[in-house]
Amino acid sequence: MKKIIIKGESVLNVPNLISFYRLLVFPVILFMALTGRENWFIILLCISLVSDVLDGNIARIFKLQTNFGAALDNLADIFTYAMALLGLFIFKWTEIEPHAWILYIFLGVFVLSYIIAFARFGKIPGLHLYSVVSSGYAQSIFFFILFVFGFYSWMFYLVVIWGIAAYTEKIFVLLKLDDIKIGVKGLYWVIKKIDRNLI
Repeated sequence: MKKIIIKGESVLNVPNLISFYRLLVFPVILFMALTGRENWFIILLCISLVSDVLDGNIARIFKLQTNFGAALDNLADIFTYAMALLGLFIFKWTEIEPHAWILYIFLGVFVLSYIIAFARFGKIPGLHLYSVVSSGYAQSIFFFILFVFGFYSWMFYLVVIWGIAAYTEKIFVLLKLDDIKIGVKGLYWVIKKIDRNLI
């Protein structure tokens, strides 16, 4: 595979190509949602959700993590989960509406994390905290089950509360860091590293 170098990083690799696929398929999924083609929407969205799990794990296992790849994956995540939410509003809102209040809280915390990242660093927050990554996996499972098998309220609340906690931690990490970097595990490790440097 031919090397493409951006800011000293080789960016042409399998996980980045998977993330790029998720960006390319976004308008197709959007079209399927807006035209009411639920079956095709579900198929393409599920492929994107599975590929979201694959790209990050491939990058970690084969040591292919880069700042470019982290930002690309984060951007692809935004588009993928935006489509999942759009499908939720279009196809599943009857089931979700009675519980929507907590979803709005999650969306508020999620958006706030990006506002803080752009205000402080002027770029996409390509952090992959343990809590956020595990929350993303839980959300993928929830959306898959929601669109394929149906709505389970207990799972909805578990996933949304998990997401609120994860993105709240991300906000505190963003406030603590001097710059966005890959390999940040969580707030505990950030504070531990700061304390160690002060000693």
